[in-house]
Order: sequence, then C-alpha cells, then structure tokens
Amino acid sequence: MNHPAKIPLARINAMSAGEFSRAFGAVYEHSAWIAERAFVHRPFTSVADLHAAMKTAVVQASAAEQLALLRAHPELAGREARAGELTASSSAEQRSAGLDALSADEVARIAALNRAHADRFGFPFIIAVRLASKAEVFSELERRLGLDRDAEMGACLEQVFRISDLRLRDLIE
Repeated sequence: MNHPAKIPLARINAMSAGEFSRAFGAVYEHSAWIAERAFVHRPFTSVADLHAAMKTAVVQASAAEQLALLRAHPELAGREARAGELTASSSAEQRSAGLDALSADEVARIAALNRAHADRFGFPFIIAVRLASKAEVFSELERRLGLDRDAEMGACLEQVFRISDLRLRDLIE
C-alpha cells in the first residue's frame, strides 16, 4: 500500500494524544480505543515496540471489547466491499488477494461461507489477506469453520495482530 510519507519514530514519540490517535486510530479497524490505550506506553523504541503496546491493549481488553473489535471488521468481498464502503486499508488489502475480481461462482461461494461463519461464531472471518492468495482465503475460511468459537476468536485475533503489524510498517519510518 502506498502512503505519502512514513512517520519517523521520534515524531511519533513527540505526538500529543490527539495526534497519536489520528495517526494510528485506524490501524485496528474502526477501533481507535486501541491506539488511545497504547499511547501511554511511549516512548516507543521501534515499530515492534509500538505494535506490542497496541497488541497488549487488545489482549488486556474485556471479552466484549475484543468481540466488538472483531465485529468492526468487514466481511471479505462482502456488502461493504460491493458498496465501496471499505476503509482504504481494507480495500487495498482485499484487492491484493484478488477479492475485488471474483467470478460469479466465487462471489456466491464466499457469501455462503461468510454467512456460515457469522451464523456459527457471531463475527466475521478475519485473515491477513495481504499474506494470502485467493485460494488460501477460501481454504482457510472452510477449515476454520470447523473450529470451536474460542479457537476461532483466537485465530481471528491473531490475524488482526498480523494486519495491524503490516499497517504499522506501512505508516512508520
């Protein structure tokens, strides 16, 4: 993904809480509270250090907050994608896996799988699509439908951490 300019770590450590939230609030999909909680752990010594602070905010969050985080994610190639309502990051990520160019059969298949996942678990399937091919997305979605709810919630959170790491690396010098 192309970003105009990466932010130097020294600049990040000098940011006000508001600047930090504006710069990093979208790293976790529609969940600026994570950046707000990580802010207090400045100064950060590296991208990995900032990512660890944000991950800790999620891990220490309540089960309800973690569920809300998962539910803030869009379905893959779902309604938001078709309506052009994805965040810029999500749109680019889904495009990178070819999810913006599915055949009619693939659209029907992913819609059915997304529906089955939401019905079974109560939140959307999440995978770091920048690290997966279209075939891997389908395969993993089908495989993870066999998990129990706690295991799938854990798998989705791990994917959220991968996505956030990639997004931070796009933003930070």
